[in-house]
Amino acid sequence: MKLAQRTIEEKNNHFNRNKDGHRDCLHSHNENTEIIMFFLGLLVFLVGYVTSKFNFIYANVLFLITVLIAGYHIIFESITTTFKNLLDHKKFQPNVHFLMIFATLGAVIIQHYEEAAMLVIIFSSVHFLEEYIDGKSRKEITGLLDMKPSFARIIQDDGSTKIISANEIEVGDKIQVLNGEQIATDGLIMSGCALIDESLVNGESILKEKFEGDEVFGGTINTEGSFLMKVTKEVSETVFSKILRLVSESQKNLTKTATILQKLEPKYVTFVLFLFPVVLLVQFYVFDLGWNLSLYRGMVYLISVSPCSFAVSAIPTTLATISNLAKRGVLVKGGVYLSKFNELKIISFDKTGTLTKGEAEVTDYIFEEKVKNNILDIVVAMEKKSNHPIARAIVDKFDKTKIIDLEVENKIGVGVITNYNGKNYQIGKPNSFDNVKKEFKIKEQELTKEGKTVIFIAEEKRVIGLIALMDLPNEYAREAIDYFKKKNIHVAMITGDAKLTGKSIGRMLKIDEVVADVMPEDKGKIIQKQKEKYGQVGMVGDGINDAPALAIADVGIAMGSGTDVAIDIADLVLMKNDLSKLVYTHKLSKKMIKITYQNILFSILVVLTLVILNFLGKMSMSFGVILHEGSTLLVILNALRMLKVIE
Repeated sequence: MKLAQRTIEEKNNHFNRNKDGHRDCLHSHNENTEIIMFFLGLLVFLVGYVTSKFNFIYANVLFLITVLIAGYHIIFESITTTFKNLLDHKKFQPNVHFLMIFATLGAVIIQHYEEAAMLVIIFSSVHFLEEYIDGKSRKEITGLLDMKPSFARIIQDDGSTKIISANEIEVGDKIQVLNGEQIATDGLIMSGCALIDESLVNGESILKEKFEGDEVFGGTINTEGSFLMKVTKEVSETVFSKILRLVSESQKNLTKTATILQKLEPKYVTFVLFLFPVVLLVQFYVFDLGWNLSLYRGMVYLISVSPCSFAVSAIPTTLATISNLAKRGVLVKGGVYLSKFNELKIISFDKTGTLTKGEAEVTDYIFEEKVKNNILDIVVAMEKKSNHPIARAIVDKFDKTKIIDLEVENKIGVGVITNYNGKNYQIGKPNSFDNVKKEFKIKEQELTKEGKTVIFIAEEKRVIGLIALMDLPNEYAREAIDYFKKKNIHVAMITGDAKLTGKSIGRMLKIDEVVADVMPEDKGKIIQKQKEKYGQVGMVGDGINDAPALAIADVGIAMGSGTDVAIDIADLVLMKNDLSKLVYTHKLSKKMIKITYQNILFSILVVLTLVILNFLGKMSMSFGVILHEGSTLLVILNALRMLKVIE
């Protein structure tokens, strides 16, 4: 799905154009008119209420005018929606507004003009509040769409600068980014430096220093400095554009409960209308109330059973949850995946870069006593000449060493070799050495069983020490594993690493099940077997090799620093590699389900109470409207609790 790119001129345009070139209003086209008409209707109602104290005829005329003025948008919306559904689906599918119109018409027929006007005023006011609150819950999500980069300062072949629309940028273009500007697309810094706010992409509030060769992302803000960058991705394929695609999808894919309620509304309204004659006849023949009172109670029945609060039980809750997560760097493709996430029976993690830091660290080192005072200076000097990850880990660990300038040779199968003060030194794998003391062999075996990588250091071909390294768990992994285990969710790790390494990390994190030495193509098969054994399964990964497993899992979760393929396939994306965000998401999904069912049960209870009171003759139309619409407002306010941060 390609994102529609707005040009600079379109950025301030409040309209979209359809295929025929006509302006399509974004629902806001009549909002101001509707509000003005509502308040005008409210004013007329108040005048009518005062007039009713001394002249009923004038008052009733004013009440009828109120119905037409304050209720015109509801009448229009109901009729057009019902008619459109009739044309599209070839069947009668009335909405909740249709019930309100029917009840208002009934009240007018039996000459209860004041109550008809009050019904319209209260229903309209709550309708506006619903739209306002619903808009508030969508704000964090749809607000991202207004943050799309709109222009770029491109450097032309002759060295001149030209400002172009962001959607005109091509891969390979050179772009200048000045202090305070938004970066238009993904790329690499060619020259200069900057302090960049990446919170829009990864949820991280700490500013990032960027220098020549560093990657920058479209949509982020250059808060300080200026630089020249080379474009590496089309605007539609940047990390930020992928976020926007997720945002768009998240508003379409509601929870299963919300989808059911949406489909149920027209059927429910049709059933209520079908029962209306039955209620009317029961009131007249069974309770012997007369046509006027029977019709009055029939109108109250329509108000009482109107599914307003029931219909909004799930959607605002879902949108508020997605909004909450979006603010914290967790992107969800839809509420349906949050529902599934809440129901997980097993969650599987990739190891490297997901549970671990993704880079080796020095964990142990041993040297002969007589050489340990100066051997580290030599080792670090040798490793500084290498770009191997192990070399970088050693240099980072022993950074406070004496600076020595050495000539180093890298030999495949042998290791790193140098001469210093007339002696030969070698760093390499254990199988590269023959002259090894027993104590080093024993220690190497112990460390290898712990899943660590061991290298030997030799002087004149005699091993004088060793260094062990390992990709250790990241700071959030243990907390996440402990949390899911406490929730009785089976925790597994699927890794292509050797069994000793996998089991070692598994022991450190107390993982329930470790599946190691797995080929990339087999990860998907393992997830399928887990689904058959446990039920609902989640998979967390970051690489291309995780993509099949992410696709097969009920909920695929990608780490934001992972590959584009993994992010595209995943259902949830953690924009920052922080598994505590995954814990937060699970907590929030459980709360979302809880609040949704609270709203549904409350709505049903209100409807039953109103219906019973009506049949007992204890309910007036005005009181019914106040209780009914008040319950709708309470349901939406309860849903807005999902916007709050939870512990």
